[in-house]
Amino acid sequence: MIYLDNAATTLTKPLCVKQAVFDAMDRLGNSSRGMHGPALEAARDIYGAREKAAAFFGVQGADRIVFTSNATEALNIAIEGAVKPGMHVITTEAEHNSVLRPLYRKAQKGVKLTIAKADKKGRISLEDIEKAVNPDTAWVFCTHASNVTGNLLPLAQIGSMCREKGIHLAADISQTGGCIPINMEKMGIELLCFTGHKGLLGPQGTGGLCVSPNLTLPPFKVGGSGIRSFEKMHPSVMPEALEAGTANGHGIAGLSAAFDFLKETKVENIQKHESRLMGIFYEQVKKISGVTVYGDFETKDRAAVVSLNIRDYDSKEMGDVLWQEYGIAVRAGIHCAPLIHRALGTEQQGTVRFSFSWFNTEEEALQAAWAVKKLAF
Repeated sequence: MIYLDNAATTLTKPLCVKQAVFDAMDRLGNSSRGMHGPALEAARDIYGAREKAAAFFGVQGADRIVFTSNATEALNIAIEGAVKPGMHVITTEAEHNSVLRPLYRKAQKGVKLTIAKADKKGRISLEDIEKAVNPDTAWVFCTHASNVTGNLLPLAQIGSMCREKGIHLAADISQTGGCIPINMEKMGIELLCFTGHKGLLGPQGTGGLCVSPNLTLPPFKVGGSGIRSFEKMHPSVMPEALEAGTANGHGIAGLSAAFDFLKETKVENIQKHESRLMGIFYEQVKKISGVTVYGDFETKDRAAVVSLNIRDYDSKEMGDVLWQEYGIAVRAGIHCAPLIHRALGTEQQGTVRFSFSWFNTEEEALQAAWAVKKLAF
């Protein structure tokens, strides 16, 4: 099998991540629910993971790291807590439904929403976002990279613009966390939503929300917190304010080990490797008659994603053939990102997405390109 669906989830995880999850099953009790050894071990491990995440993403304070089950939950906590009726919010056509649907729901409750358009290559410009700003603009919510085209948004420049205009910036880094260096404070991001199971190389069921010390969000869900149990209202102290119920200690143990792996391997090295494989694949498939590749490849500063179609072939059928006949795992369809497909003109056909990880090889990239060529003729 050649696994090239890493934008959906990385299949190959570092051995240390697998071992950490396995060991946690025997070691960890319920964090903050006891003073015995297993409960204290869980509390120490989870706090250690917060410290690693804070250092990795450039966040001021481990208590500003809120663990969630995925980026979708993190985005819902962020949007539900930060966006109020009467506010104006800017987002983009590059967004995943995990951003769009919570914002659409807010729009039904009195939030004014502007969606910055993408061009025919799926690019979002800083200028278009800036043009959408008005006196009521409170937030910009945007992805760092399109999960369809791999195009990066100019996140640091958007952050600088937001600082100048007194606007808050929230970023979805599902496609870039662990693959491209990100520093929340330097980039002017006040809410950073991440998932653990993609570029961070952690387990599924892990993710998080990084909250600027300048912001306070209300609890998204309430219940057991392990502290202040006699109070009727959920605690407002961070991170408990945004975490209710038993933490995914086993998954967080794996995510903690993933942060160690990324620190040792270096994100810059991962970015270089993935970009190289993407480039090898792209240079082969762009020359094939009948193949259309989507996105901006004039810049090397992008996520390691290549989406394409062969003439008018149904993308899902092509994805199925790649798997059944060539053993190549890809993602075909709309990728939960309908607006970018509308911009690209692929809302009916969808696209076939090839996405690369640290654990893929040059041989796999060439083999995948060969399979595309075979399907085109």
